[in-house]
Amino acid sequence: MQISRRPDSAGYLTNYAARLFARALQRRIEPMGFSLGYMPILLGLADGTPKTQKELAELASIEQPTMAATLTRMERDGLIRRDPDPADGRSALISLLPPAEAGLTDVLAAGREVSDTGLAALAPAEAELYLSFLERIIVKLKAADSA
Repeated sequence: MQISRRPDSAGYLTNYAARLFARALQRRIEPMGFSLGYMPILLGLADGTPKTQKELAELASIEQPTMAATLTRMERDGLIRRDPDPADGRSALISLLPPAEAGLTDVLAAGREVSDTGLAALAPAEAELYLSFLERIIVKLKAADSA
């Protein structure tokens, strides 16, 4: 499918592609019992190291209230647990529970499949270049946002 009129906006095209990636991924992970909104937390905890809500919010570039609401849903769904942080009694360390750990491999594989599907439109060297361009754009926009 071709876009009828290509907008002259990197932001628009990037956002549109991101929404298409997100929709495709949601279709794949929903039957596994996961929501797209859970992805940043799953990725943040995939290494098995418990993290605070603040750490997860920073990793995912998500505002604290949004992170808190997502963690509450994940806790309700039996995917995470919160344990008191021995270093800071006011916060909790978040960890994946066995159901989330068990589904993590399939969720990550679904993410790779969706990414591979999109990148299949490019030659391997182009895909590598595209990803490096995106990384540079992200760094530049983050720096501009902090200035």
